[in-house]
Amino acid sequence: MTDNILERLAATNPDSEIWWDSSPLIFPSWKEETLAKAPEGKRADWEQQLTRLYDDETIRSQGTMGFRGVTTNPPLSLQAIKLAPELWAAEIRKVAQANPGLDVEGVYWAMYLDLVKRGADAIRPVYDKSGGKYGFLSGQVDPRFVRDGEKMLAMGLTIAAQGTNVMVKLPGSKEGYEVLEELTARGISTNNTTSFTVPQYMRCMAAVTAGLQRAKAAGVDLSNWRSVITHMSSRLGQLSDWATEAKARGIDLSMPEIRDGEEAVLKRAYWWGKDNNHPSKMLQCSMRVEKDERTGQLVSRHIQDFAGSDMVYTCPPSYIAQLMASDEELGAFDPKAIEREPNKASIEKLMKLPSFRQAYEFDGMWPDEFAHFGAFQATATEFAAATRQTVDFVRMTLEG
Repeated sequence: MTDNILERLAATNPDSEIWWDSSPLIFPSWKEETLAKAPEGKRADWEQQLTRLYDDETIRSQGTMGFRGVTTNPPLSLQAIKLAPELWAAEIRKVAQANPGLDVEGVYWAMYLDLVKRGADAIRPVYDKSGGKYGFLSGQVDPRFVRDGEKMLAMGLTIAAQGTNVMVKLPGSKEGYEVLEELTARGISTNNTTSFTVPQYMRCMAAVTAGLQRAKAAGVDLSNWRSVITHMSSRLGQLSDWATEAKARGIDLSMPEIRDGEEAVLKRAYWWGKDNNHPSKMLQCSMRVEKDERTGQLVSRHIQDFAGSDMVYTCPPSYIAQLMASDEELGAFDPKAIEREPNKASIEKLMKLPSFRQAYEFDGMWPDEFAHFGAFQATATEFAAATRQTVDFVRMTLEG
């Protein structure tokens, strides 16, 4: 029996966590699909690895799984629906029949809440067995309203009501952080998403601190409260304006240098949180497996550069499959990687770019600017589009 590559990553720090970045409801079908593509002689090993990561029977009977939590977002929720459209069409019709006064948007929202509730219920035994330490599922407020604090607060409260082990995902906009403080003050666990930059992370930590102070003053129970702050790693370097600004200035910017910049931003936030004993955990998503232009080797720097940290790594199905297929080429983890300084020459080059300075400097942006940052705008647009597609699926189902 061999360990899965993600199990080996987690072993570099007992407090690190591997999460599943999709609905738990699709894991069994994805597992079978992945095993069907397993290389010669590896199917049995892969099956054991994936079963250790997530198995419904083990969760129900023992309250354990290899994953420590689950995240979802609109594109992944849409993916779950596309994998089983007949199932979700039946759910939509059931919701509409039970709530005849709901319009299309109302039916969509009720269906999304059901998706959150069912996912949270599936892993609730893990939450119970761990005393509320693990087994959270993140449900995201509608990304079409990232600047509407009133709507996001109402949605966040509704999402949180779907289960004790539900964590509310809020965007890294000025308004998102204001809602995040309010939910924290009520003892509700949060996940800061569409966040990419050190100024956003500083604002998130400040909101968490303020919310905790209010909660303690009001006597709110915080025994099972948690906070994670998402770093959307490859989206930072590839969806912000780094490449465009470099070209305009005649700077040759390679992909390894972009990855150096992503590493520098996350490590700066990670170590600031550690040095200040902040209770939020950094969470990394949007990881990639790719060939390093410098060495010609296959790498996944978004995990290799941070081995030894206690952060959360939330992994979508496609990324896990890539890691497993590339396991031998990727090699062993350095448990001291989190302590390595980012490439100084790359940072010096990147500091010539305004949007890198916005991301890297502690005072690189004011909260009013967060929603105008390139990676934020691109990601929010993508998530809003996925939401509209899901709403349209609901509309088509209801129209027959």
